[in-house]
Amino acid sequence: MSRRFIIEMGSGSDLHGQNHGKAALRAVQSALQGASLTLIGLDPGLRDVLRVKVTIGVQNPDAVDHTAIAACLPVGQVEIEVVEGGLDVTPQPGGEPIVVASAAIEAFLPDTPGGYRAVWTTPV
Repeated sequence: MSRRFIIEMGSGSDLHGQNHGKAALRAVQSALQGASLTLIGLDPGLRDVLRVKVTIGVQNPDAVDHTAIAACLPVGQVEIEVVEGGLDVTPQPGGEPIVVASAAIEAFLPDTPGGYRAVWTTPV
């Protein structure tokens, strides 16, 4: 059994290229900017058991490159789900649609008796 210990959301857009994959990548990067996983630095063994679930909403889910999304995540066993969502903003006459994607990043760790604790050592 695992427990979610962090969730971050982000949004990203492509203003001129109508590129749903680019908007999705920007949404994930936006979510990552708000996440600080200092716990992982305290215990490097947690990197092996960390599970990261990324959910992306975009109007054209097939246009999202899962490999590119996974490559921008620094640690963990990554699971990516792309669903229909986001928003394609109707252009003004003569303009291009604006593509908007949303992303949620969740990080899970296995349940541990007593929970997780930081262990501090004094520098010598």
